[in-house]
Amino acid sequence: MRTVACLIFDGVRAFDYAVINEVWSNRSTRPGLPSFDLRVCGPAGARVRLGGGLERVPDFGLDELARCDLVVVPGLESVREPCDPAVLAALRAAHERGVTVASLCAGAFVLAEAGLLNGRRATTHWALSAELARRFPEVDVHPEVLFTGEGDLWTSAGVAAGIDLCLHLVRAAHGQQAAATIARAMVTAPFRAGGQAQFIPSPVPEGTGRGDDALARARADVLAALDTPWTVARMAGLALMSERSFARRFVEATGTTPLRWLLEQRVLLAQRLLEETDLPVDAVAVRCGFGSAVSLRPAFTSRVGVAPREYRRTFRGREAG
Repeated sequence: MRTVACLIFDGVRAFDYAVINEVWSNRSTRPGLPSFDLRVCGPAGARVRLGGGLERVPDFGLDELARCDLVVVPGLESVREPCDPAVLAALRAAHERGVTVASLCAGAFVLAEAGLLNGRRATTHWALSAELARRFPEVDVHPEVLFTGEGDLWTSAGVAAGIDLCLHLVRAAHGQQAAATIARAMVTAPFRAGGQAQFIPSPVPEGTGRGDDALARARADVLAALDTPWTVARMAGLALMSERSFARRFVEATGTTPLRWLLEQRVLLAQRLLEETDLPVDAVAVRCGFGSAVSLRPAFTSRVGVAPREYRRTFRGREAG
């Protein structure tokens, strides 16, 4: 996935356009990354008005979308206006030719209007999810996640979640190290656990501040020893909380359960070790807390989409035990 199109037209968010440019543009300060070819596409010859009063003339027309590996649609300043039919037709044509299509934030409305999300999982900013579901009932809207998708169609939630999705697409195509290198250059995390629940406004329980500190310390202790046979009760003990209080506050703070978070962190560590070390798969499994390659395989395959040994062959080009 080297040739990436950023699709712009009147009303797209300048922030999302900047995120796409930052992730996939080539930088001399990021050695070792694949050589990306970022193409800014839009209505031919038209000056596009981005949000915030910025303007940009696309370098390529809409027909260029079908010649790229990936098309990313930025979010919109407003979802009230219908999208240009020429833009929708170009998106459909690109997808029909096998191009992967992704949207950031309210860009999901564009994909839905093009009919690409019919019968598919999708998300958008939590404040817009009900509107997306109402206007496009054939779309399976999941407002709780930061991003979602499968294969050739992806959508993300708002603002920072767009960065999450862009880094995920880099990680899926080029490996954990490439995504981590870009994330470091952007001074952001290469992966954030949890979902949108942690960002939706809700009443703050009394005393949550101290509890959040305890939760953060507990997560840090768990991350430092992922090979430990952790249980919810044992993690709750680190935070000096009852098991029930710990589980409830953990979901409030992160948008996911303690055990789901733990599994996610173990798989992420396994990815890094498979890419960066020559440890046998059994040793990787033990280091990550799975105990054996037999236990690692289903969890890893479920999240990453391939088995550990196949993942290593893909991103390192050789087997290491």
